[in-house]
Amino acid sequence: MLTLSILIPLLASLGLFVWSDATKDKARRVALGASALSLICLIIVWLGFDSGPEAPAFQAVSEVGWIDALGVAWRVGVDGMSLAVSLMSGLLFLCAIAWPAETKGRARQYYAWFLFLQGVSLGLFLTLDLLIFYVFFDLTLVGMYFLIGRWGHDQAEYAALKFFVYTLAGSLAILLAILGLVLANDTLTFDMPALIAAQPLGGTDLRASLILLGFLVGFAIKTPLVPFHTWLPLAHVEAPGPASAVLAGVLLKMGTYGMVRIPFQMMRETFAAYAFPLAIVALVAILWGALVALGQTNLKRRIAYTSVNHMGYTVLGIAAAGAMIGSDSVRTLALSGAVTEMVAHGLITGALFLIAGSFYTRTGTYDLARYGGLARIAPLLMAAYFLSAFASFGLPGLAGFVAEFQIFAGSFGVYPVLAAIGLLGLVVTAALFLMMGQQIFFGTPAPGMMAIKDLKPAEIGPLAVLLVLVVLIGLLPGWLLDMIQTGSAFAPFQAVGGAQ
Repeated sequence: MLTLSILIPLLASLGLFVWSDATKDKARRVALGASALSLICLIIVWLGFDSGPEAPAFQAVSEVGWIDALGVAWRVGVDGMSLAVSLMSGLLFLCAIAWPAETKGRARQYYAWFLFLQGVSLGLFLTLDLLIFYVFFDLTLVGMYFLIGRWGHDQAEYAALKFFVYTLAGSLAILLAILGLVLANDTLTFDMPALIAAQPLGGTDLRASLILLGFLVGFAIKTPLVPFHTWLPLAHVEAPGPASAVLAGVLLKMGTYGMVRIPFQMMRETFAAYAFPLAIVALVAILWGALVALGQTNLKRRIAYTSVNHMGYTVLGIAAAGAMIGSDSVRTLALSGAVTEMVAHGLITGALFLIAGSFYTRTGTYDLARYGGLARIAPLLMAAYFLSAFASFGLPGLAGFVAEFQIFAGSFGVYPVLAAIGLLGLVVTAALFLMMGQQIFFGTPAPGMMAIKDLKPAEIGPLAVLLVLVVLIGLLPGWLLDMIQTGSAFAPFQAVGGAQ
């Protein structure tokens, strides 16, 4: 089923590329069908997923040999972390494809690139082979490059090029680190579970430190963390709304997912030695992202900078979990919060960028000064915005609170001073979203605003799906937390906890 969830969108994408006379409606139906089938495959795996205490590290594992001499194979499987992130990604892709978009007369190619990006993104989260992980990591750049460059706004080509060059540089650092890690192992293999069990590198010698640095820099660019974040705001502003939703909701998670899956799990001792500097970088991202977002006058740029802030929360949780100090329970809580934040941020910020796209479709601008007085004429749009905003700054009863409460509760048990300072980011985030909502919906009506239409049925459906899940996770998080805390990602706490 995992292989099918990857291959279905890829094959459908290929079909659309060669189907030269496909109309917009036909291309959209093919894309929706393929995306939905891929998600159904993941749901079937989820229904058979064992969250019990004796559950294996990875489940639904399958393997087909490829390059035996190098220990490379088509390996797929899931633990709780990868299953949760994959389900969120599959759902967000389906909602983005369903969103009514301006395809600029190239609908067939637009939907083909979306399906291609869905296939390679799921491949990255589901693979258990480091080399194939790297291949999928690079291929995601291709799909997003074309979606931004061909269907974006005024500076789309420049934004797409900057995105590609920045993140390709990061992927090259990751490739060098992968080679160093694999060659340090006694047996030549790219098998992730085998490398997790072997722990090829430890300590803080020069080789281990440089390999860890390669991973952290590469994944920090993708996440992104300050100071590697400068590609992100422009890419978001210039991308079409659905592409921005996927960029924030799925592609940024590849950085934090990669941190956990590779250096956190495969280099536990070295990661622990450098966890505190990583936590400081995360704190800078939390505060910088929130403060810079507060000063933005562009609606989409403001939301983009909040992603830097929220990814900082995620990395703070990862760093706290990776430090070999504090109790097992608080570090488990920190990592659980980090993974929950990946899921919650994907749903919440995905919805926010779809909403931003609906604003642009109606007005042709993201300039906040051009908005005002929309509460009476667009009540559904207002409700969707404020629900997403409240979730984003962690209002209790919504998904953001579940994630951020765990992150800060766990981080307080490891780095109490950093966690206390990081709480300031929540205050600033709340202020910037409330100020933006007040200006858009309750301010003085701007010229031309009274002609804006409320959400259309085709927009209500995708937003409703995402926001219902945001509420469901906020009120009943147990099913998600049980899934996340199952499997290999949480094994280090049992493996090394007794030595604390």
